[in-house]
Amino acid sequence: MQATSNSRDPTRQPTPDPGSTFRVGQRVHFIGQPRRIGTVKYVGPVEGYSGIWIGVDWDADGEGKHDGSHNGVSYFTARGSDTASFVRSHNLSPGVALLEALETRYRTASTKEEEDEMYVLSTRNKRVSVELLGKHKIEDKVSRFEELTSASLSYLGVSFPGSPDHVSSTLPSLKELDLSGNLLANWEVCLPCFCVLYQPDIGIICEGLPALTALNLSNNAISPDIFNVPQLSNIRVLVLNQTGVIWKQVEVLKDSLPYVEELHLMGNNLREITPVSSTVVQGFNFLRLLNLENNCISAWDEIVKLSQLRSLDQIFLNNNNLNHVWYPDFGGLDEVPFKSLSGLFLGSNNIEDLDSVDSLNSFPKLMDIRLSENPVADHGKGGVPRFVFIARLAKVQILNGSEISPRERKESEIRYVRLVMSKSHGSSEEIRRLHPRFAELKEFHGLEDERPSTGASGPQKMASGLISISLKCVGASMGEKPPLLKKLPGTTTVGKLKNLCVSFFKLKSIKPVLFLQEEGSPLPTLLEDDMESLIELGVGNQSTILVDERP
Repeated sequence: MQATSNSRDPTRQPTPDPGSTFRVGQRVHFIGQPRRIGTVKYVGPVEGYSGIWIGVDWDADGEGKHDGSHNGVSYFTARGSDTASFVRSHNLSPGVALLEALETRYRTASTKEEEDEMYVLSTRNKRVSVELLGKHKIEDKVSRFEELTSASLSYLGVSFPGSPDHVSSTLPSLKELDLSGNLLANWEVCLPCFCVLYQPDIGIICEGLPALTALNLSNNAISPDIFNVPQLSNIRVLVLNQTGVIWKQVEVLKDSLPYVEELHLMGNNLREITPVSSTVVQGFNFLRLLNLENNCISAWDEIVKLSQLRSLDQIFLNNNNLNHVWYPDFGGLDEVPFKSLSGLFLGSNNIEDLDSVDSLNSFPKLMDIRLSENPVADHGKGGVPRFVFIARLAKVQILNGSEISPRERKESEIRYVRLVMSKSHGSSEEIRRLHPRFAELKEFHGLEDERPSTGASGPQKMASGLISISLKCVGASMGEKPPLLKKLPGTTTVGKLKNLCVSFFKLKSIKPVLFLQEEGSPLPTLLEDDMESLIELGVGNQSTILVDERP
């Protein structure tokens, strides 16, 4: 369609200034501000101003002044209303070669101004210069590039590798390279132009570093067109966080990364896993860890597509939109689903049903689970406390980052059984459906149904139902009071315990608030229903109740 007078077609650019080296699609950063990165969207004149201007769409919101339009004329379409700017070419950098960035990071001497800023204040508020112990020894070591095994070149404007032979001879021992936040975009391109701006960059860098095993390319805007990628057989760890890659691109890279063990894909707005030639992802025979945190995956069906990765040991799925988990049927699959998976991290999703929790027992080797910050774990939203998760999950050894001791498991399972017995009034079939492990745990721990006792009465009957708890005052206005150990009937309600605390600690004109502090839980659980009993809440022997005050 022909461009109108108030719209310019970016594919039909005016002849650029001969002094300009910028092109549409190129990654740049503002001179002196290597973290202010953007993409060139327009090169040409701007009405009312002389000379050639570079239209840049910045990566960060608020870095620009408009949306690619100026005085009613649209020159390009930006990501947002305040992400675009028109900039003179001398204010932009097209980037530097890898080795130039290396020199800047590791061989540039500290300026006098920088050294003057290294000080502490004395007791008399005078500056005392600080000298780093062993500074010169460290600087000498990292400046010997041939001995470097690890280098961080983040946010230094790296946009091309330079001479591959020079890279290889300069860094023969480099194993780990952090190139996050640079201007790299292409794995491999085939263009007749020999200008460094058009060189293949990522693939050439990897080929030029024979010892490289770990590469971090986070916060580089990787081109969606991936082809002619060289074999990167040495790469074991690849980090592509916030690069905009989608799974189709991962599938293209798969054959070039035959031995990759860790793949990090955080923050890429991934919504689906799209295998190329099958219903499930194949290959990646050595992949142990897959990080898909901070994406937009909502259907567990997408994760099931990863079930045939034979070496997959850990999947990080925190901060997605998952609302249900289930274990896939074995029928029609070549391997047992998720046969090697030992760690599944599902924090900050939308899981709210206990069926999802129970399904985790079907994963053959699953031992490390994160479920925090889901509705099912939020007591204020009808979720359940830590001890219930432990009891329902037979094989879990680490829950929400905290190891489960044998003692905690035993106490949690006993508390859970007693909780179920105190609340369940339905048929045995209904109990079996809602609490799949109840009968097993009840028999294992030798717990009997709670029935009215005919053989015991008075103090003996009372003692059999007592729970030993520790009460601790934590309210700011309560003063320092020693903890109290009390034995109370399991039928004691929260409201009754509040009244007892007022009496025990002589809390005049203070309305107490109670919290259950559980082993392994980062935060205590609020006991807000005055009608619930201690046994209904799962409070067991040796539990700690924190006594606070209403704000």
